[in-house]
Amino acid sequence: MNMRVGLGFDVHAFAQGRKLILGGVDIPHHQGLLGYSDADVLAHAISDALLGAARAGDIGKLFPDTDPAYAGADSMVLLSCVANHVRELGFDIVDVDSVISAQAPKLSPFRDQMRKNLAHAMGIDVDQVGVKATTTEHLGFEGREEGISAQAVALLSKRCC
Repeated sequence: MNMRVGLGFDVHAFAQGRKLILGGVDIPHHQGLLGYSDADVLAHAISDALLGAARAGDIGKLFPDTDPAYAGADSMVLLSCVANHVRELGFDIVDVDSVISAQAPKLSPFRDQMRKNLAHAMGIDVDQVGVKATTTEHLGFEGREEGISAQAVALLSKRCC
């Protein structure tokens, strides 16, 4: 069996007047993330992990921020397009795991819904999606509450024949 692993990473700064969307969930918070799309840092990291495993570039290649069609885009729709693209390249999504680094807000109450949303967008079972959250103990830009980062790994299997 031909297995591939991909790693994704994304970061967005906090900004006033924006919604905080993570894993397709609108998280109550006094500020959201700045970005060309809805700035869902978790969906972006997972998208890049999938594309990396398929050796298909990154989300900036598929959805350039110079294209007005992607202004304010729903990152869950983009993730669904990425998952379909990976399948078109002959891969099945075996597993995805991720971690969000944020000092605030507390994300554990939203984790199960994030997993469901991400699984639905990728067309896989929820038990194939891991989402964790951590603080940075007040260190770095996440700890100073300047933004949020996310990392993800994806395992793909190349279909035979």
